[in-house]
Amino acid sequence: MKSLVITASLSLLSSVLGSSGSNTPKPLNSRPALPSNFRPPQVFRNVNLVRTVNLEKSYPRDTINVIIENVDKESQDEYFLPFESTLLENVGAFEVKDKKNPEKSGFRVEVVEYDPQSPTQFYRIRLPEPLKPSAQQTLSISYSLLSSLRPLPAAIDQSDKQYLVHAFSAYSPSSYKTLKQKTKVKFPGTEIKEYTVFPKGKNTDGTEDPQKQGSTITYGPYSEVSAGAQEPVQVRYEFTKPLLHVSTLERDLEVSHWGGNLATEERYWTVNRAANLSNHFSRVAWQTSEYYKPASVAVSSLKMPLLVGSLNPYFTDEIGNVSTSRFRSSRKEAHLELKPRYPVFGGWKYNFRVGWDADLKNFLRKLSGGDGYVLKVPFMEGPKQSEGIEYGKVEVRVILPEGAQNVKYLTSVPLVSAETSLHYTFMDTLGRTTLKLTALNLVDDLRDLDLIVTYDYPFTAGLRKPFAIFVGVMTVFIAAWGVGQLDTSIGRRK
Repeated sequence: MKSLVITASLSLLSSVLGSSGSNTPKPLNSRPALPSNFRPPQVFRNVNLVRTVNLEKSYPRDTINVIIENVDKESQDEYFLPFESTLLENVGAFEVKDKKNPEKSGFRVEVVEYDPQSPTQFYRIRLPEPLKPSAQQTLSISYSLLSSLRPLPAAIDQSDKQYLVHAFSAYSPSSYKTLKQKTKVKFPGTEIKEYTVFPKGKNTDGTEDPQKQGSTITYGPYSEVSAGAQEPVQVRYEFTKPLLHVSTLERDLEVSHWGGNLATEERYWTVNRAANLSNHFSRVAWQTSEYYKPASVAVSSLKMPLLVGSLNPYFTDEIGNVSTSRFRSSRKEAHLELKPRYPVFGGWKYNFRVGWDADLKNFLRKLSGGDGYVLKVPFMEGPKQSEGIEYGKVEVRVILPEGAQNVKYLTSVPLVSAETSLHYTFMDTLGRTTLKLTALNLVDDLRDLDLIVTYDYPFTAGLRKPFAIFVGVMTVFIAAWGVGQLDTSIGRRK
């Protein structure tokens, strides 16, 4: 296993050095610009499209499996996917795969801008290889829509059920003509209060539209759907769980070669977007319900699976240390359960920080020959809840030892900015090299994606800290000796 990691690290380092610009992020304020009269060229058509809207978590997850065909006379490699401008800033965790070969990489995705006032904006997907005329390819496009669910009613009693509303189009968003398509909607349960119903004959089969089966309804199939066509629908369903939104997550990873330790700290600013309380909170009713654990929109605990070997956890909030937490660790797992000071109901906020240590040797490898090191860590960890968690902004700082240089990184998480700076701690002289990565609109499904950092750390740089400590101690001794030589007596000198 150890040789496999080292081999992978060597290949990674060579690939990063060979393509230094491969991980350069594109900030949101520097989107590629297109002409103001831009319209996606009709060089593709969707032969067959199946869209799945997954509502099992606190955020919708759309998956579009589509067979595209090049109808142009030349090879094409740019496929455009439209979004309403009001939804564009809420799109997150966007990924594209080859349905028939999921391991195939090379898809490049970016937001393009052509008219800031237009109600429609586009994601541009660049295919790994240009698609030849009349050739077909099956794409799997997935993305999440953050902050798009709305509780109705907006305020409920402490023990009431919660119902959410989601509005979308029965036609999948597309810049191209679609020969055949359908949309499946998966719910967390069978209690679906309301959903839009079309008259018979709307779909190709001439049956009821949509078809309901258990916790799934299906709109379609529809044929010959023109580019940009929409058919608004709305669903309302039971979801008596929290809608936990982390507006900002700051995650620090501090690497200590001398201590052999990887110190992790995460700071959370959270809000529960669930339905507000229509009456005052009753502590008595809450304590009573704790005995039979009914479904609730309140956040009562957060479960954090940590990597094996994690130790010394702590949990604090704006008041101080929070003792209502439990940590279990063994050779196979490490699990931290956090309980806030109070149940976090809809509209309530709770800010906290959590941290732990880990053995550095489980994450760091030294490359054979030279002064290179490879650090492999999760981009983010955090709570793992059945209802899911969405993140508006995530900032990850990797604080490397003082004197680290030639820092490079690789991650599959879409970033909006990356920068290096200096971080000063105890007994630092020049400051520690710090890599700061920023991402927007992430979801908990991405919590275990890796971040790989390569850097050089010369042997002489490792001596800087002990030398600084030695100089500091000697300075104190010399200063003490100098003070001791001073004559502070008041009497006349003999």
